[in-house]
Amino acid sequence: MLLAATNSGTLIIALPDLERSLHTSLLSLVWVILAYLIAATVLVLSAGRLSDLFGRKRAYVGGFLAFALASLGAGFASGPTALIVWRVLQGIASAFLFANAAALVTDAFPREQLGLAMGANTMVAAIGLVLGPVLGGALVAISWHWVFWFNVPLALAGAAWGALVLRELAKPDEVRGYDVLGTSAFLLGLTGLVLGVSRGGLSGWDNPVVIAGLAAAVTLLPAWVFIESRSRAPMLDLTIFRNRLFAAASAAAFINGLARFALMFLFVFYFQGAQGNSPITAGLKLIPLALGMLIASPLAGMYADRHGSRALAATGMLVSAAGLAAMSTLEVHTPYWESGLWLLIVGVGSGMFNSPNTAAMMGTVPAFRRGIAAGARTLLQNTGAVLSIAFVLAIVTSAVPKSTLFAVFSGLAQGLSAEKLAPFIANMHVALLVLAATSVLGSLVCLMRPSHVAVGAARSASSPVAP
Repeated sequence: MLLAATNSGTLIIALPDLERSLHTSLLSLVWVILAYLIAATVLVLSAGRLSDLFGRKRAYVGGFLAFALASLGAGFASGPTALIVWRVLQGIASAFLFANAAALVTDAFPREQLGLAMGANTMVAAIGLVLGPVLGGALVAISWHWVFWFNVPLALAGAAWGALVLRELAKPDEVRGYDVLGTSAFLLGLTGLVLGVSRGGLSGWDNPVVIAGLAAAVTLLPAWVFIESRSRAPMLDLTIFRNRLFAAASAAAFINGLARFALMFLFVFYFQGAQGNSPITAGLKLIPLALGMLIASPLAGMYADRHGSRALAATGMLVSAAGLAAMSTLEVHTPYWESGLWLLIVGVGSGMFNSPNTAAMMGTVPAFRRGIAAGARTLLQNTGAVLSIAFVLAIVTSAVPKSTLFAVFSGLAQGLSAEKLAPFIANMHVALLVLAATSVLGSLVCLMRPSHVAVGAARSASSPVAP
Protein backbone atom coordinates (compact mmCIF):
# COMPACT_ATOMS: atom_id res chain seq x y z
CA MET A 1 0.00 0.00 0.00
CA LEU A 2 2.87 2.35 0.78
CA LEU A 3 4.43 1.60 -2.62
CA ALA A 4 1.18 2.17 -4.52
CA ALA A 5 0.24 5.40 -2.74
CA THR A 6 3.73 6.91 -2.90
CA ASN A 7 4.12 6.00 -6.58
CA SER A 8 0.80 7.65 -7.43
CA GLY A 9 1.69 10.89 -5.66
CA THR A 10 5.20 11.19 -7.08
CA LEU A 11 4.03 10.70 -10.67
CA ILE A 12 1.10 13.12 -10.49
CA ILE A 13 3.24 15.93 -9.07
CA ALA A 14 5.78 15.30 -11.87
CA LEU A 15 3.30 15.55 -14.77
CA PRO A 16 4.05 19.18 -15.77
CA ASP A 17 7.79 18.45 -15.74
CA LEU A 18 7.26 15.26 -17.77
CA GLU A 19 5.33 17.22 -20.39
CA ARG A 20 8.19 19.68 -20.79
CA SER A 21 11.01 17.09 -20.65
CA LEU A 22 9.48 14.61 -23.12
CA HIS A 23 8.13 17.35 -25.42
CA THR A 24 4.79 15.55 -25.46
CA SER A 25 1.13 16.53 -25.78
CA LEU A 26 -1.51 16.64 -23.08
CA LEU A 27 -3.15 13.54 -24.59
CA SER A 28 0.08 11.51 -24.35
CA LEU A 29 0.68 12.83 -20.85
CA VAL A 30 -2.75 11.72 -19.65
CA TRP A 31 -2.15 8.26 -21.11
CA VAL A 32 0.91 7.87 -18.90
CA ILE A 33 -1.62 7.65 -16.05
CA LEU A 34 -4.53 6.03 -17.90
CA ALA A 35 -2.45 3.21 -19.44
CA TYR A 36 -1.43 2.09 -15.96
CA LEU A 37 -4.98 2.30 -14.62
CA ILE A 38 -6.49 0.47 -17.59
CA ALA A 39 -4.00 -2.40 -17.36
CA ALA A 40 -4.53 -2.74 -13.61
CA THR A 41 -8.30 -2.55 -14.01
CA VAL A 42 -8.82 -5.04 -16.80
CA LEU A 43 -6.44 -7.63 -15.31
CA VAL A 44 -7.17 -7.41 -11.59
CA LEU A 45 -10.00 -9.98 -11.68
CA SER A 46 -7.84 -12.39 -13.65
CA ALA A 47 -5.05 -11.84 -11.13
CA GLY A 48 -7.49 -12.49 -8.27
CA ARG A 49 -8.73 -15.69 -9.88
CA LEU A 50 -5.18 -16.96 -10.51
CA SER A 51 -4.25 -16.11 -6.93
CA ASP A 52 -7.22 -18.07 -5.54
CA LEU A 53 -6.14 -21.02 -7.68
CA PHE A 54 -2.37 -21.05 -7.15
CA GLY A 55 -1.72 -19.13 -3.92
CA ARG A 56 -1.67 -15.49 -2.87
CA LYS A 57 1.86 -15.37 -1.55
CA ARG A 58 3.36 -16.47 -4.86
CA ALA A 59 1.26 -13.99 -6.84
CA TYR A 60 1.98 -11.14 -4.40
CA VAL A 61 5.76 -11.60 -4.37
CA GLY A 62 5.78 -12.01 -8.16
CA GLY A 63 3.83 -8.78 -8.51
CA PHE A 64 6.49 -6.90 -6.53
CA LEU A 65 9.31 -8.28 -8.70
CA ALA A 66 7.49 -7.41 -11.94
CA PHE A 67 6.75 -3.90 -10.63
CA ALA A 68 10.45 -3.36 -9.87
CA LEU A 69 11.41 -4.40 -13.41
CA ALA A 70 8.75 -2.19 -15.05
CA SER A 71 9.76 0.80 -12.90
CA LEU A 72 13.39 0.37 -13.93
CA GLY A 73 12.39 0.30 -17.60
CA ALA A 74 10.10 3.34 -17.26
CA GLY A 75 12.99 5.42 -15.95
CA PHE A 76 15.00 4.59 -19.09
CA ALA A 77 12.12 5.45 -21.47
CA SER A 78 13.24 7.77 -24.28
CA GLY A 79 9.80 9.07 -25.25
CA PRO A 80 6.10 9.02 -24.37
CA THR A 81 5.33 5.80 -26.31
CA ALA A 82 8.00 3.76 -24.55
CA LEU A 83 6.98 5.22 -21.21
CA ILE A 84 3.33 4.25 -21.79
CA VAL A 85 4.39 0.66 -22.62
CA TRP A 86 6.35 0.40 -19.37
CA ARG A 87 3.39 1.89 -17.51
CA VAL A 88 1.18 -0.87 -18.93
CA LEU A 89 3.63 -3.44 -17.51
CA GLN A 90 3.54 -1.62 -14.17
CA GLY A 91 -0.25 -1.88 -14.27
CA ILE A 92 -0.11 -5.64 -14.94
CA ALA A 93 2.22 -6.10 -11.97
CA SER A 94 0.07 -3.92 -9.72
CA ALA A 95 -3.00 -6.00 -10.63
CA PHE A 96 -1.44 -8.91 -8.72
CA LEU A 97 -0.60 -6.62 -5.79
CA PHE A 98 -4.07 -5.03 -5.64
CA ALA A 99 -5.88 -8.35 -6.03
CA ASN A 100 -4.08 -9.81 -3.01
CA ALA A 101 -3.40 -6.97 -0.55
CA ALA A 102 -6.88 -6.76 0.99
CA ALA A 103 -7.29 -10.56 0.79
CA LEU A 104 -4.03 -11.13 2.71
CA VAL A 105 -5.07 -8.70 5.44
CA THR A 106 -8.50 -10.37 5.67
CA ASP A 107 -6.87 -13.82 5.94
CA ALA A 108 -4.61 -12.65 8.77
CA PHE A 109 -7.10 -10.92 11.09
CA PRO A 110 -10.23 -12.13 12.91
CA ARG A 111 -13.41 -10.48 11.69
CA GLU A 112 -13.91 -8.47 14.86
CA GLN A 113 -10.57 -6.73 14.21
CA LEU A 114 -10.91 -6.38 10.44
CA GLY A 115 -12.04 -2.74 10.49
CA LEU A 116 -8.99 -1.75 12.57
CA ALA A 117 -6.71 -3.73 10.25
CA MET A 118 -8.13 -2.06 7.14
CA GLY A 119 -7.88 1.28 8.95
CA ALA A 120 -4.17 0.68 9.53
CA ASN A 121 -3.81 -0.29 5.87
CA THR A 122 -5.55 2.92 4.77
CA MET A 123 -3.42 4.90 7.24
CA VAL A 124 -0.30 3.57 5.50
CA ALA A 125 -1.81 4.72 2.20
CA ALA A 126 -2.26 8.17 3.71
CA ILE A 127 1.41 8.21 4.74
CA GLY A 128 2.28 7.36 1.15
CA LEU A 129 0.07 10.19 -0.08
CA VAL A 130 1.93 12.58 2.24
CA LEU A 131 5.34 11.35 1.10
CA GLY A 132 4.51 10.99 -2.60
CA PRO A 133 4.00 14.60 -3.72
CA VAL A 134 6.86 15.95 -1.58
CA LEU A 135 9.18 13.16 -2.70
CA GLY A 136 8.03 13.65 -6.30
CA GLY A 137 8.89 17.35 -6.14
CA ALA A 138 12.35 16.56 -4.79
CA LEU A 139 12.99 13.80 -7.35
CA VAL A 140 11.89 15.99 -10.26
CA ALA A 141 14.45 18.57 -9.13
CA ILE A 142 17.12 15.88 -9.77
CA SER A 143 15.60 14.27 -12.88
CA TRP A 144 12.16 12.93 -13.87
CA HIS A 145 13.72 9.46 -14.31
CA TRP A 146 13.98 9.10 -10.52
CA VAL A 147 10.20 9.37 -10.20
CA PHE A 148 10.20 5.78 -11.50
CA TRP A 149 13.55 4.51 -10.31
CA PHE A 150 12.78 5.17 -6.65
CA ASN A 151 10.17 2.37 -6.87
CA VAL A 152 12.82 -0.28 -7.58
CA PRO A 153 14.37 -0.65 -4.09
CA LEU A 154 10.92 -0.35 -2.47
CA ALA A 155 9.49 -3.12 -4.65
CA LEU A 156 12.48 -5.40 -4.15
CA ALA A 157 12.25 -4.88 -0.38
CA GLY A 158 8.54 -5.72 -0.54
CA ALA A 159 9.25 -8.91 -2.47
CA ALA A 160 11.93 -10.01 0.02
CA TRP A 161 9.77 -9.18 3.02
CA GLY A 162 6.75 -10.96 1.56
CA ALA A 163 8.80 -14.06 0.73
CA LEU A 164 10.10 -14.25 4.31
CA VAL A 165 7.02 -13.24 6.31
CA LEU A 166 3.89 -14.32 4.44
CA ARG A 167 2.28 -17.76 4.73
CA GLU A 168 -0.51 -19.30 2.69
CA LEU A 169 -3.41 -19.18 5.15
CA ALA A 170 -6.27 -19.81 2.72
CA LYS A 171 -6.94 -23.09 0.95
CA PRO A 172 -6.90 -22.90 -2.85
CA ASP A 173 -10.27 -22.77 -4.57
CA GLU A 174 -11.49 -26.36 -5.05
CA VAL A 175 -13.21 -25.44 -8.33
CA ARG A 176 -10.28 -25.63 -10.75
CA GLY A 177 -10.14 -24.33 -14.29
CA TYR A 178 -9.81 -20.94 -15.89
CA ASP A 179 -12.56 -19.11 -17.74
CA VAL A 180 -10.81 -18.23 -21.01
CA LEU A 181 -13.95 -17.20 -22.90
CA GLY A 182 -15.31 -14.99 -20.10
CA THR A 183 -11.90 -13.45 -19.43
CA SER A 184 -11.43 -12.59 -23.11
CA ALA A 185 -14.89 -10.97 -23.36
CA PHE A 186 -14.23 -8.99 -20.20
CA LEU A 187 -10.76 -7.78 -21.19
CA LEU A 188 -11.86 -6.63 -24.64
CA GLY A 189 -15.14 -5.10 -23.44
CA LEU A 190 -13.71 -3.17 -20.49
CA THR A 191 -10.68 -2.04 -22.50
CA GLY A 192 -13.09 -0.70 -25.10
CA LEU A 193 -15.08 1.14 -22.41
CA VAL A 194 -12.18 2.87 -20.68
CA LEU A 195 -10.42 3.57 -23.99
CA GLY A 196 -13.57 5.05 -25.49
CA VAL A 197 -14.51 7.22 -22.51
CA SER A 198 -11.00 8.48 -21.77
CA ARG A 199 -10.17 9.23 -25.39
CA GLY A 200 -13.64 10.66 -26.08
CA GLY A 201 -13.20 13.26 -23.37
CA LEU A 202 -9.97 14.43 -25.00
CA SER A 203 -10.32 13.75 -28.75
CA GLY A 204 -14.06 14.07 -29.35
CA TRP A 205 -16.87 11.53 -29.23
CA ASP A 206 -17.01 11.13 -33.03
CA ASN A 207 -13.44 9.74 -33.12
CA PRO A 208 -13.42 6.28 -34.83
CA VAL A 209 -11.38 4.75 -31.99
CA VAL A 210 -13.91 6.08 -29.46
CA ILE A 211 -16.87 4.71 -31.43
CA ALA A 212 -15.21 1.30 -31.89
CA GLY A 213 -14.27 1.09 -28.20
CA LEU A 214 -17.74 1.96 -26.94
CA ALA A 215 -19.33 -0.44 -29.46
CA ALA A 216 -17.09 -3.24 -28.17
CA ALA A 217 -18.09 -2.40 -24.59
CA VAL A 218 -21.83 -2.38 -25.36
CA THR A 219 -21.53 -5.75 -27.10
CA LEU A 220 -19.01 -7.67 -25.01
CA LEU A 221 -19.71 -6.62 -21.41
CA PRO A 222 -23.33 -7.93 -21.43
CA ALA A 223 -22.01 -11.07 -23.16
CA TRP A 224 -19.44 -11.43 -20.35
CA VAL A 225 -22.18 -11.31 -17.67
CA PHE A 226 -24.09 -14.00 -19.59
CA ILE A 227 -20.97 -16.19 -19.87
CA GLU A 228 -20.07 -15.78 -16.18
CA SER A 229 -23.57 -16.73 -15.01
CA ARG A 230 -23.21 -20.09 -16.78
CA SER A 231 -19.52 -20.89 -16.32
CA ARG A 232 -18.42 -23.76 -14.08
CA ALA A 233 -15.33 -21.83 -12.94
CA PRO A 234 -16.14 -18.16 -13.63
CA MET A 235 -13.55 -15.39 -13.58
CA LEU A 236 -15.93 -13.42 -11.33
CA ASP A 237 -18.31 -15.38 -9.14
CA LEU A 238 -21.42 -13.25 -9.61
CA THR A 239 -23.12 -14.96 -6.67
CA ILE A 240 -21.08 -12.80 -4.27
CA PHE A 241 -23.22 -9.85 -5.37
CA ARG A 242 -26.34 -11.58 -4.01
CA ASN A 243 -25.15 -10.42 -0.63
CA ARG A 244 -26.72 -6.98 -0.18
CA LEU A 245 -23.84 -5.70 1.96
CA PHE A 246 -21.22 -6.68 -0.61
CA ALA A 247 -23.26 -5.33 -3.52
CA ALA A 248 -23.92 -1.95 -1.88
CA ALA A 249 -20.32 -1.60 -0.67
CA SER A 250 -19.07 -2.48 -4.18
CA ALA A 251 -21.26 0.21 -5.77
CA ALA A 252 -20.03 2.71 -3.18
CA ALA A 253 -16.39 1.81 -3.98
CA PHE A 254 -17.03 2.57 -7.66
CA ILE A 255 -18.65 5.93 -6.87
CA ASN A 256 -15.82 6.77 -4.46
CA GLY A 257 -13.26 6.23 -7.22
CA LEU A 258 -15.39 8.38 -9.54
CA ALA A 259 -15.64 11.21 -7.00
CA ARG A 260 -12.08 11.20 -5.59
CA PHE A 261 -9.40 10.15 -8.02
CA ALA A 262 -9.33 13.22 -10.26
CA LEU A 263 -9.04 15.55 -7.26
CA MET A 264 -5.26 15.33 -6.73
CA PHE A 265 -4.80 15.38 -10.52
CA LEU A 266 -6.82 18.61 -10.67
CA PHE A 267 -5.03 20.30 -7.77
CA VAL A 268 -1.56 19.59 -9.16
CA PHE A 269 -2.47 21.78 -12.14
CA TYR A 270 -4.21 24.34 -9.91
CA PHE A 271 -1.15 24.75 -7.68
CA GLN A 272 1.61 24.40 -10.33
CA GLY A 273 -0.32 25.89 -13.23
CA ALA A 274 -2.79 28.54 -12.05
CA GLN A 275 -0.85 29.56 -8.91
CA GLY A 276 2.65 29.02 -10.36
CA ASN A 277 4.07 26.93 -7.48
CA SER A 278 7.14 24.71 -7.78
CA PRO A 279 6.67 20.91 -7.70
CA ILE A 280 7.95 20.71 -4.10
CA THR A 281 5.65 23.52 -2.94
CA ALA A 282 2.69 21.94 -4.72
CA GLY A 283 3.50 18.63 -3.04
CA LEU A 284 3.60 20.26 0.37
CA LYS A 285 0.28 21.97 -0.30
CA LEU A 286 -1.38 18.58 -0.96
CA ILE A 287 -0.42 17.22 2.48
CA PRO A 288 -3.74 18.13 4.21
CA LEU A 289 -5.60 15.67 1.97
CA ALA A 290 -3.44 12.79 3.16
CA LEU A 291 -3.32 14.11 6.73
CA GLY A 292 -7.12 13.91 6.97
CA MET A 293 -7.01 10.27 5.84
CA LEU A 294 -4.18 9.55 8.27
CA ILE A 295 -6.21 10.82 11.21
CA ALA A 296 -9.62 9.43 10.29
CA SER A 297 -8.81 5.96 8.90
CA PRO A 298 -7.81 4.02 12.06
CA LEU A 299 -10.51 5.71 14.15
CA ALA A 300 -13.14 4.89 11.53
CA GLY A 301 -11.95 1.28 11.38
CA MET A 302 -12.26 0.82 15.15
CA TYR A 303 -15.72 2.43 15.16
CA ALA A 304 -16.90 0.19 12.31
CA ASP A 305 -15.77 -2.94 14.19
CA ARG A 306 -18.19 -2.04 17.00
CA HIS A 307 -21.05 -0.25 15.27
CA GLY A 308 -21.01 -1.27 11.60
CA SER A 309 -20.06 0.55 8.42
CA ARG A 310 -23.33 1.91 7.04
CA ALA A 311 -23.72 5.24 8.83
CA LEU A 312 -19.97 5.90 8.97
CA ALA A 313 -19.37 5.28 5.25
CA ALA A 314 -22.38 7.41 4.28
CA THR A 315 -21.27 10.24 6.58
CA GLY A 316 -17.74 10.09 5.19
CA MET A 317 -18.98 10.61 1.65
CA LEU A 318 -21.14 13.54 2.79
CA VAL A 319 -18.16 15.13 4.56
CA SER A 320 -16.12 14.78 1.37
CA ALA A 321 -18.99 16.23 -0.67
CA ALA A 322 -19.01 19.31 1.57
CA GLY A 323 -15.25 19.77 1.09
CA LEU A 324 -15.50 19.32 -2.68
CA ALA A 325 -18.35 21.83 -2.93
CA ALA A 326 -16.39 24.36 -0.83
CA MET A 327 -13.46 24.04 -3.26
CA SER A 328 -15.63 25.59 -5.96
CA THR A 329 -15.00 28.97 -4.27
CA LEU A 330 -11.25 28.87 -4.97
CA GLU A 331 -9.78 31.48 -7.33
CA VAL A 332 -6.31 32.13 -8.76
CA HIS A 333 -5.20 34.28 -5.79
CA THR A 334 -7.15 32.53 -2.99
CA PRO A 335 -4.95 32.22 0.15
CA TYR A 336 -3.66 28.73 0.83
CA TRP A 337 -5.43 28.27 4.18
CA GLU A 338 -8.73 27.91 2.32
CA SER A 339 -7.63 25.23 -0.15
CA GLY A 340 -5.71 23.47 2.64
CA LEU A 341 -8.79 23.40 4.85
CA TRP A 342 -11.02 21.96 2.11
CA LEU A 343 -8.38 19.33 1.25
CA LEU A 344 -8.23 18.34 4.93
CA ILE A 345 -12.02 17.95 5.08
CA VAL A 346 -12.07 15.78 1.95
CA GLY A 347 -9.26 13.66 3.42
CA VAL A 348 -11.18 13.14 6.67
CA GLY A 349 -14.25 12.09 4.69
CA SER A 350 -12.19 9.67 2.60
CA GLY A 351 -10.70 8.10 5.73
CA MET A 352 -14.17 7.73 7.25
CA PHE A 353 -15.35 5.91 4.12
CA ASN A 354 -12.44 3.75 2.92
CA SER A 355 -11.51 1.45 5.79
CA PRO A 356 -15.10 0.63 6.94
CA ASN A 357 -16.24 0.05 3.37
CA THR A 358 -13.30 -2.23 2.53
CA ALA A 359 -13.71 -4.19 5.78
CA ALA A 360 -17.44 -4.59 5.07
CA MET A 361 -16.74 -5.94 1.58
CA MET A 362 -13.94 -8.32 2.53
CA GLY A 363 -15.47 -9.55 5.78
CA THR A 364 -18.63 -10.86 4.18
CA VAL A 365 -17.17 -13.25 1.59
CA PRO A 366 -15.77 -16.76 2.23
CA ALA A 367 -12.00 -17.18 2.43
CA PHE A 368 -11.66 -18.99 -0.90
CA ARG A 369 -13.36 -16.06 -2.69
CA ARG A 370 -11.34 -13.22 -1.13
CA GLY A 371 -8.95 -12.90 -4.08
CA ILE A 372 -11.91 -12.42 -6.41
CA ALA A 373 -13.63 -10.06 -3.94
CA ALA A 374 -10.50 -7.91 -3.60
CA GLY A 375 -10.16 -7.94 -7.38
CA ALA A 376 -13.80 -6.86 -7.80
CA ARG A 377 -13.24 -3.98 -5.36
CA THR A 378 -10.15 -2.77 -7.22
CA LEU A 379 -11.88 -3.24 -10.57
CA LEU A 380 -14.79 -1.01 -9.56
CA GLN A 381 -12.62 1.62 -7.86
CA ASN A 382 -10.15 1.81 -10.78
CA THR A 383 -12.95 1.97 -13.35
CA GLY A 384 -14.35 4.91 -11.39
CA ALA A 385 -10.89 6.48 -11.35
CA VAL A 386 -10.45 6.20 -15.12
CA LEU A 387 -13.89 7.68 -15.76
CA SER A 388 -13.16 10.40 -13.20
CA ILE A 389 -10.04 11.61 -15.02
CA ALA A 390 -11.70 11.37 -18.43
CA PHE A 391 -14.79 13.35 -17.51
CA VAL A 392 -13.00 15.94 -15.37
CA LEU A 393 -10.54 16.62 -18.19
CA ALA A 394 -13.42 16.91 -20.65
CA ILE A 395 -15.03 19.53 -18.38
CA VAL A 396 -11.83 21.44 -17.60
CA THR A 397 -10.61 21.64 -21.20
CA SER A 398 -13.91 22.72 -22.77
CA ALA A 399 -14.04 26.36 -23.99
CA VAL A 400 -10.54 27.13 -22.64
CA PRO A 401 -8.05 28.59 -25.16
CA LYS A 402 -5.32 26.13 -26.14
CA SER A 403 -2.57 28.58 -25.20
CA THR A 404 -3.99 28.84 -21.67
CA LEU A 405 -4.35 25.06 -21.37
CA PHE A 406 -0.76 24.53 -22.48
CA ALA A 407 0.49 27.04 -19.92
CA VAL A 408 -1.58 25.49 -17.10
CA PHE A 409 -0.76 21.86 -17.84
CA SER A 410 2.93 22.63 -18.35
CA GLY A 411 3.15 24.54 -15.07
CA LEU A 412 4.03 27.76 -16.92
CA ALA A 413 0.95 29.89 -16.18
CA GLN A 414 2.59 32.20 -13.64
CA GLY A 415 2.80 35.03 -16.14
CA LEU A 416 -0.85 34.81 -17.18
CA SER A 417 -3.38 37.29 -15.79
CA ALA A 418 -6.38 36.25 -13.71
CA GLU A 419 -8.61 37.17 -16.67
CA LYS A 420 -6.84 34.72 -18.99
CA LEU A 421 -7.01 31.99 -16.35
CA ALA A 422 -10.70 32.69 -15.61
CA PRO A 423 -12.08 30.05 -18.08
CA PHE A 424 -9.86 27.34 -16.54
CA ILE A 425 -10.89 28.30 -12.99
CA ALA A 426 -14.59 28.40 -13.96
CA ASN A 427 -14.41 24.93 -15.50
CA MET A 428 -12.50 23.65 -12.47
CA HIS A 429 -15.40 24.85 -10.30
CA VAL A 430 -17.89 22.94 -12.47
CA ALA A 431 -15.77 19.78 -12.23
CA LEU A 432 -15.56 20.06 -8.43
CA LEU A 433 -19.34 20.51 -8.14
CA VAL A 434 -19.87 17.41 -10.29
CA LEU A 435 -17.52 15.46 -7.98
CA ALA A 436 -19.43 16.77 -4.94
CA ALA A 437 -22.76 15.66 -6.43
CA THR A 438 -21.26 12.23 -7.19
CA SER A 439 -20.15 11.92 -3.56
CA VAL A 440 -23.68 12.75 -2.33
CA LEU A 441 -25.00 9.97 -4.58
CA GLY A 442 -22.42 7.64 -3.03
CA SER A 443 -23.68 8.43 0.49
CA LEU A 444 -27.18 7.37 -0.56
CA VAL A 445 -25.81 4.10 -1.96
CA CYS A 446 -23.99 3.49 1.36
CA LEU A 447 -27.33 3.65 3.17
CA MET A 448 -28.65 0.76 1.06
CA ARG A 449 -26.48 -1.73 2.93
CA PRO A 450 -28.01 -3.70 5.85
CA SER A 451 -27.81 -2.65 9.49
CA HIS A 452 -25.01 -3.69 11.84
CA VAL A 453 -27.10 -6.58 13.22
CA ALA A 454 -27.70 -7.87 9.71
CA VAL A 455 -24.00 -7.60 8.94
CA GLY A 456 -23.12 -9.60 12.01
CA ALA A 457 -25.61 -12.25 11.02
CA ALA A 458 -24.19 -12.38 7.53
CA ARG A 459 -20.66 -12.79 8.83
CA SER A 460 -21.64 -15.66 11.09
CA ALA A 461 -23.51 -17.50 8.36
CA SER A 462 -21.99 -20.82 7.46
CA SER A 463 -22.97 -20.71 3.80
CA PRO A 464 -20.45 -19.26 1.32
CA VAL A 465 -22.83 -16.42 0.47
CA ALA A 466 -25.34 -15.10 2.99
CA PRO A 467 -28.86 -14.49 1.66
